[in-house]
Amino acid sequence: MRERHHSDNDSRATLLPEHSPSPNHLRSSGRVDRTRSIRQAGVKLRNQFLRKGKPKIGILQSLKAIALSSTLNVFLVFVPLAWTMHFNKWRHALAFALCFLAIMPLARLFEYGGHQMMYYCGKGFGELIVVSLNNAVEATLAIILLTKCELKLLQSTMIGVIVLNLLLIPGTAFVSGGARVIHQELHPHLSQLNHSLLTTGVLALLLPAAYFASIRAAGEAGAATSISDATRGIFLQVTHGFAILLLLVYFVSLIYTHNPPGDVELKHENDWAHEGEPEVNQWVCIAMLVITIGLMAFTAEWLVSTIEFIAEEGHVGEEFFGLILLPLISFSADGTVTIIYSIRVAFRHYFGEPRPPTMIAQAQAIDLSIQYILFWMPFIVLLSWFMNKPLLLLFDMFEVAVAVSACFLVNYVTADAKTNWAEGFALVTFYVMIAIISWFYTGQLSIHEMLTCGTVADAIVAASGAGSEH
Repeated sequence: MRERHHSDNDSRATLLPEHSPSPNHLRSSGRVDRTRSIRQAGVKLRNQFLRKGKPKIGILQSLKAIALSSTLNVFLVFVPLAWTMHFNKWRHALAFALCFLAIMPLARLFEYGGHQMMYYCGKGFGELIVVSLNNAVEATLAIILLTKCELKLLQSTMIGVIVLNLLLIPGTAFVSGGARVIHQELHPHLSQLNHSLLTTGVLALLLPAAYFASIRAAGEAGAATSISDATRGIFLQVTHGFAILLLLVYFVSLIYTHNPPGDVELKHENDWAHEGEPEVNQWVCIAMLVITIGLMAFTAEWLVSTIEFIAEEGHVGEEFFGLILLPLISFSADGTVTIIYSIRVAFRHYFGEPRPPTMIAQAQAIDLSIQYILFWMPFIVLLSWFMNKPLLLLFDMFEVAVAVSACFLVNYVTADAKTNWAEGFALVTFYVMIAIISWFYTGQLSIHEMLTCGTVADAIVAASGAGSEH
């Protein structure tokens, strides 16, 4: 028995390799492989940015492409006119109109420059650049409102931006683009994903409002026990946690759409950066974006100051100002481009185009709403955290109801990945209904008190004093 056991051990020993790698050797080889892959990715990105082995684009050719990139570029003449009106302090109404018209071509140049940079930076980095530049106006307005501690107005603007891109812009596009066809098609895969992302973002706004309503109902003394600095501290923690989670959802969706499993059509669309050719030199594009950012920053700041004066003189309510006016200004370029594109396609079909417009740009305005609610809204919250401003994701019930109803309606309209002009008219009509109610809505006092930059107790005292005087 002992001899047999010894022979079995010898046979097993002969099967083992003479020099098996140690754990330290495996770890070091893994680090080497990771370092090599990172270097290869860096070299690939550098070659793509510098266009190694590809023809270069000249400066004059790039400037010509920028000038002809959009019909809205003719509005650039309003930029010096708006600056002149600001420095000479002439009529505020005229300055408002000129700033409004000047922002439209600047926002369009942001979008064009972002798409051009995607050819040099790849799909992943390019999408982040496009998202950041498409929302440059909103980011500028948000920073201005944060510095002035207009937190409730900023909240109303957030909801207004979402509702505008869910109802008015796609509704108008569906009406104008579908006037001569039975229906228009959306990408079914993207529509299903958009439904999930949009619903997740909107329901994230519903949860804090529901929690706030429940603790107010459970308070022994009614609303007074639930409105305090301690309660605001709880909601600040909830807000910061929600912001981080929403950003995670957004980046995970980017990863999925960048490399979707089993969807050959989407994968082909994601490879467009490697197949297409840019129209603008990368260095000219960067210089154009830097100049445009500077022009946008000053013009947006003067626009906000002008609108505040007009709101005070015209007796415009804060809710209507935030839900309707500011979003219309910030997204004027996107809305105008969408409408012009849809009308152009409709006219081409009316005058005998052989192929009807069945694909309507994959509902780009709805995509902007999803990007704003999952990326820019959490980003603004984290920025307010860094600036020590008590911005909450606690919206009043009317604003939450508006966002939820808009989400429900647009998901229902695009559920079958097809739209028509009648459904577009319904979206526009519902947006007008929201605008009518917003004109008379004065806001929820408890939310105003929770969003003050001072203490909540001081805000309650100030509100009660103003009420007694009134």
